[in-house]
Order: sequence, then C-alpha cells, then structure tokens
Amino acid sequence: MIKQTLRTRKARATYVAGRMPSVALTTLTLSMAFIFLAAPQRASAQSAAPEAEAPRQPSEAVQLDTVVVNANQLGEITEDSGLYTPGAIATATRLVLTPRETPQSISVITRQQMDDFILTSIDDVMEYTPGISVVTYDSERTEYYARGFAIQNFQYDGIPMTRNSAYSAGNTLSDTAIYDRIEVLKGATGLLTGSGTPGATINLIRKKPTREFRGHLSAGAGRWEDYRGEVDVGGPLNESGTLRARGVAAYQDRKSHLDRYGRETAVFYGVLEADLTPDTLLTLGFDYQDNKPKASTWGGIPLLNSNGQFNDMPRSFNNGADFSRWEQYTRTAFVTLEHAFANNWVAKAQFNHQINGYDANLGAAASGFPNPADGSGTSMWIGQYIGETKSDAVDAYLSGPFKLAGREHELVVGASVSESRWKNDGYWDAPGYDTNVADYYNWQGKVPAPAWPGGPDYTDDETTRERGLYAAARWNLRDDLKLITGGRWATYRSRAQNMDESGVFVPYLGVIYDLNDIWSVYASYTSIFSPQSLQDEQGKTLDPLKGNNYEAGVKASFYNGRLNASAAVFQLDQDNFGIETGGTTPSGGVAYGAAQGVKTKGFEVELSGQLTPAWQVSAGYTHNVSRQEGERVSTLTPSNQFSVFSSYKLDGRLSGLTVGAGARWQDKTSGMISAPDGQSVKHTVDDLLLVDLMARYDFTKQLSGSLNVSNLFDKKYYTIFSWYSTYTWGEPRNIMANLRYQF
Repeated sequence: MIKQTLRTRKARATYVAGRMPSVALTTLTLSMAFIFLAAPQRASAQSAAPEAEAPRQPSEAVQLDTVVVNANQLGEITEDSGLYTPGAIATATRLVLTPRETPQSISVITRQQMDDFILTSIDDVMEYTPGISVVTYDSERTEYYARGFAIQNFQYDGIPMTRNSAYSAGNTLSDTAIYDRIEVLKGATGLLTGSGTPGATINLIRKKPTREFRGHLSAGAGRWEDYRGEVDVGGPLNESGTLRARGVAAYQDRKSHLDRYGRETAVFYGVLEADLTPDTLLTLGFDYQDNKPKASTWGGIPLLNSNGQFNDMPRSFNNGADFSRWEQYTRTAFVTLEHAFANNWVAKAQFNHQINGYDANLGAAASGFPNPADGSGTSMWIGQYIGETKSDAVDAYLSGPFKLAGREHELVVGASVSESRWKNDGYWDAPGYDTNVADYYNWQGKVPAPAWPGGPDYTDDETTRERGLYAAARWNLRDDLKLITGGRWATYRSRAQNMDESGVFVPYLGVIYDLNDIWSVYASYTSIFSPQSLQDEQGKTLDPLKGNNYEAGVKASFYNGRLNASAAVFQLDQDNFGIETGGTTPSGGVAYGAAQGVKTKGFEVELSGQLTPAWQVSAGYTHNVSRQEGERVSTLTPSNQFSVFSSYKLDGRLSGLTVGAGARWQDKTSGMISAPDGQSVKHTVDDLLLVDLMARYDFTKQLSGSLNVSNLFDKKYYTIFSWYSTYTWGEPRNIMANLRYQF
C-alpha cells in the first residue's frame, strides 16, 4: 500500500480511482517517464499497508493527529464518517486541503446525507446543495445553476467532462449508489477544468474498495409504484489484502405522479485495487448506467392559454405521447497508476474513457396556446435524435513538499490531454404525419409514432481537443499565512466550430490567514475560459469568453474538523461577451463585438457537520444578482436561497431512532415568454418553501428501516423554461420506505 506522512495536513484521505482513455499511448508514456524521472529518489518500502478505517459512529471523535495519507489527491472518504461535512478535499487545486484551507466556496454532500435523505440521483443532490438552483426542461432534462450561470462542468474523480444540456446523455440522471460524495466548487474553476462556464463545477467521487469484507443490501418502495433495490459488496481478494475489489449494482423501476410516465434505471459499478509494490497502487474500474423511460414529456406545459391567462393544468398531466421516450446511457472505463517517492512526493496518472449516449424518439403536445373553450390551438412537437459522445482523457501530475527559505511548501505540476467526439443524427420531418392536437385538455397521448425517413434530416459531427499544462504551489509564508498561486496554459480546438485557441493562460490566486486555531480569512481570484466562434466586422474570431471570480470570506473549523462554517462575498464577471454591432463580417454574416458581459454579485453563508455527537446539520443561505449593462439577467434562478437539513440520533428509551428534517426556500423567479398576441411578456413564479422529513430505526447493528417524506405539506409549485414558454409541475408529496441490511 502506498503511504506518505504529511506533517502539514491533518486528514485521512481515500484511495484513488482514475480513468482510462484511448488517446495515443505515446503521450501517456512520455508523461509518465517525465514524472518518474523528475521525482526524488524512490523511498524503500518498510512498513505494511495500514488497515482500512473501521466504521465510525457520529458520537465518536474523529482522530486527526495520527496522519497516514494514502496517495491519491482526491480527499477524505466520507462513507462511515457519519458526518454531513468532508475532511480533506482536492477539487480546487489538486492539493489535498481541508475546507478551511481552500480559498473558495465549496459545498459537499456526503454519503451520510445521501443515505439519510435517500438522495438517489444527482437531481436530488443538487436540490439539497446550498446555492444551487434546478430548472426543469422536461421529464428527462434538468439544468443546474450557480451564481447566475448554468453548470456545464462535471468531473468524475477529478477528471473534467463537459455536458451538452440540449442533448442530455446521462449526466443529470446519474444514480448516486456508486459515489462516496459529490463536491460542488463554486465560481470559476479553470485551473483544472480548462474550458467551461464560470458558475461552478460538480465533482463526483466514486466509492473505493475496503480492506475488510463488508457490504449492504437494501430494498425500498415508494408512492406511485416506485421500487428500488441495491447491493454493495467489497473487500480483499487475497489473504494479504494487496488485492481489493468492490461491486455496486442498483435497479429502480419507478412510475410517477405524471400519467403514463415511468423510468427504469440499471446501474453497475466495479473497481479493483492492486498494491503492485508497497509504494505503487494500480486501480481499474468501470461503471455502467441505462435509463429507459416511457411516455417522456418534451418541453413542458404551455404557460398561457389563448386568452393570455395561466394555463392551469393538473399536476398529473403528461404532454408526451405514449411512444415518446428519451433513453440515455453512460459507459465508463478508468485506470489509475500512482507511486509514492521519498520526501512525501507522489506521482499519479489517470486515464478515462467515457461514452454518453441517447436514443430519443419524441412527441409531445407542447406548441401553441390552447383555447379554454374547446382545447383547440395546439400541435405536437415531434423529433428523433440518436447520438453519443465518446470522450478520452489523460491526466498526469507530480505533487509533494519542498523547502525554500527555511520553510516547507507544497507543489503540484501536471498535464492533461482530452478529446471528445459528438455525433448526432436528427430527424424532424415526417411527411404526412398529423401533428394537430384536436383537444389539448383531453390529451391522452394515444397517437401513432411517426414513420421517419430512411436518413436523418441533419447530422452533427464535432470533435473537440483540449490540452493543458498546470501548476499550483502553496507557499508557507508564515505559520498562520498561506499563499496559493497557480495557472494553466490551455489549448482548445474544434474543427466543426472553426475554433482554435492556443496558449490561453488561466490564473489562480488565493491567500489564507489564520486568525487563530479555529478562524481564518481568505481571498481568491480564479478564472475560466470558453472559446466562441463569433466574428467581428474584420472577420476576426472574438477572444474566448472569460469568467473571472473574485471572492473573499471567513472560514472556521470546529471540533477537529467535524463542523465547518464559511461566509463569503463574491463577484463573478464574464468578459468578451459577444454583442451585435449592426455590421457584417467579410463573408456577410452578423458581426459581433466583444464587451464586458454578465456581472454577478452576492454573498453566501454555509454550515455543515456535527453540532453535537448526535446532531448533524447542513445549512446555507445564498444571495446573488446577475446584471448585464445594468439590466438584471438570469432571472430563471432565484436571487435568494436558503436550505437546512438536519438529523438527530436519540438515546435512552428511544435509542436506535434517528429523526431528521429539512427545508428549502427560494424567492421569486421570472422569465420573458411568448404571448398569444406575439408579444413577449414577463412571467413571475412565486417564492417556494418545501419541507422534508426522515426517520430511521436500527433494529440491530446490521438491520435498519427508514421512512422519508418529501414535500411534506404537498406544496403545489412549478418551474418555468422561458425559452419554450412552458412550465413543469414539481413533485407532490412523496413517501419512500427502505430496509437496509449491513454485513
């Protein structure tokens, strides 16, 4: 087992899981050779691998003084911690830091919180994450927002992947059974992400094998014929424990409050760890998920009827046809190799191959303004979209301490290469198909599927390549003062979009000052870029959109890291925003000029962890407003959000019973929508408060049962998608019962 002692870090970190690509092996070989040759001489292996940490109850103190860190740079495993807060994390810089040492806002939903509130999907997790708002397009698509910008940046064990929200392919339908925790890093994250949007990055950290045989079985049932089963087993494969594995499988067959709608989800995950030497760890793994819905909605319910009034439909109304479906799938294979050298240096290479695909044959009554007198005035949208994105990525880096001017500092240097190819066949023209909806208010979706022509009406084929060199250093200026500097030199190429950006520099700067053993103040500047194909009147392509995040705040860590708190003020700017100049390009197209774009200003407060040995809490309040040239934009997301989720383990006669509750509030949202007279009008959605409850009883040390109620007061609410001028009802009160056996 690889091990290293970090005197400056008081945390216990996880084993790593990496990824496998199909990019050129030459790049891989050269990267690894450089890392191993540049590193200090390898330390001799003297001690055996440490035993895996035993399950820890919330009432037990977290031991942070004895420090043995498995080399991985992913952070601390939250499974079995019993906490709603993480230990060490590494999403911001690849340096393994505690939340207090990280000069950015970061929210983490741990394994314990996911289990307590039965958060089985990424959508569920985002609903519970402070500062994140969710906009629903239809039954298979959602969009997440942070600080006024859509979140398109996903990471899997730290490997960046970009989501195409228009053609959803499994990202927001991911089942959480295979993850230890989900980290959301707020603001611009270009140091490790490269290109992307500046709102936030979602990092999904997979579960790792255990050093002892263990696992669990669970079965659950909920309202609307919602059934779910899960099995999770892991442990050593040989007597010495140098070979370990873990497998997870989950299956869910759920109906819905929507008429005729249902979805089947199948998930498989396997991971293998091998100690090639006491200092070298190899990790191999794969994950697989299929999402098969029926009677998928598309576009939601028209917001207005033909009289210009709110088109109030039942919450059970499904605008999808019986044949409508949007199947999505994900396939991932990954490999990680890491090696520990002398003086606590670690070299690591991660390789990832991922396929995200979809097969959508869609039809829905979504266009027009229904006449309340007879239901006339609407028609169907129909379309078929078949496509997938194949992505390959390699990331290799070297990390460790070094001495300068009599003090010890930390450094990480690395390189990454990625390539993704998206292919899509689109069908929209079905000659002779009748799209008229005779009576919208009596729509039952019982229409035949279109007979699509032999070939697609259009085809998308886009290949995107990115390369980057990055470095970050944590300078120990004084015992109470740390400075983090870093940057990324990035190259981005896309032939289909005629974009070629080379030598883009993305800076990172953060400073943390410890006021005492508990409180710290910090400030940071981070950045990210996104290439664009717009041209000016001279035919020159505009510089990439650049997101800059300025942040300052205070952080605290109580009870040896079992309770973390933070408060921050921030400003997020997007520069080089394209606006029409009124002129044309040399080729006759619309010309654009680069201008200062959207500015988001706000503040946020967050608290997570253990208030007492029996009391866990996760709470946050966020305020932000986005403006462009003085006008407010991004109004689909709320300016103010508050959430609190808590659980308490009772004792005495009620020993074995854990109870919990949560509340989510957001203020009004709005958007400009189309009206029957052809004008655009503003539609405002009222503020929203939802309350959830949970209870779990431990019958024995192995067997427990839980009951969860979401939307306790059956609040009737909806979100709008202004682009389509539609809305989608939120889920009514739901009840889920679950039985779990641990071994």
